[in-house]
Amino acid sequence: MDKIDIKILSCLKKNARLTASAISDEINLSVSAVIERIKKLEASGVIKGYTIELDQEKLGNNVVALMEVSLEHPDYNKEFIEMVEKNQHIVACFYQTGVYDFVLQIITDSKEGLEEVYKEIKCCKGVSKTETHFVLKTIKDVFCVLPEE
Repeated sequence: MDKIDIKILSCLKKNARLTASAISDEINLSVSAVIERIKKLEASGVIKGYTIELDQEKLGNNVVALMEVSLEHPDYNKEFIEMVEKNQHIVACFYQTGVYDFVLQIITDSKEGLEEVYKEIKCCKGVSKTETHFVLKTIKDVFCVLPEE
């Protein structure tokens, strides 16, 4: 991956719907070269897919929480991860070092919705301890970091 690939990725990061022509104009590269490079980035797995960014509040999802979770033993990881993957309100899960084993990002429509997710997590076999933090305001939420040019 070179500087041109990074410029293409930067354009797509800002707007994944940009046409090859628009990217071509922005980075001064032929349309065919842009298309070829995007295909290579997709084939290599650097570009894993394309998605949309939604305004959660406009969808009625006004509660964002971060929940730290400790398991009694790593033997419970598989079952816990399966539960996390099935729950649509758990939008991110990070396995980490420290006092807690996992940090979850949860988005729901209400405190009651969060309570339902909380109950499901607490009932999961092996969960020994949780701590939940309500997000008051999102300051920065970036999906990925590009290499320096």
